[in-house]
Amino acid sequence: MFRNMRRAGQELSKEECEEILISQPRGILALLGDYDYPYTVPMNHVYVDGKIYFHGAQTGHKNDAIKNHSKCSYCVLNEGVKEEDNWWYTFKSVVVFGKIKTISDDDRKVEILTVLGDKFFPTHEETVDEIDRLLHKTEIFEITIDHMTGKLVREN
Repeated sequence: MFRNMRRAGQELSKEECEEILISQPRGILALLGDYDYPYTVPMNHVYVDGKIYFHGAQTGHKNDAIKNHSKCSYCVLNEGVKEEDNWWYTFKSVVVFGKIKTISDDDRKVEILTVLGDKFFPTHEETVDEIDRLLHKTEIFEITIDHMTGKLVREN
């Protein structure tokens, strides 16, 4: 169902793709939005047990798009490397195709929010404070991955 990479020599292994999903803080979520227009939004994420998780508000364009169509794509780039005396960067990218849904179980939401918070907040105490303050206002989104591909990109 999914296409093979055209430049197979630049394809990353599953392990390299997972390392990028774990180490990088954000990517671009692509959904089918209003009137079938593509809708993309930058998201902070965590990669846990083979799935990608985000947090967000309980209402809005993203939520409506997810309710109307569960298929999505998510793209993450690493920071890349610029070699001396070259104008181009070499970087790695990962594109995920999958199905996205919301998590309603509060215990699971706290688990994921803890992982998210600990990735981004300076201290675990700040994570706990934010969860206590905002859990009832926060939605958790989960992508189950159907297909994942990664590529080494040289811009030159």
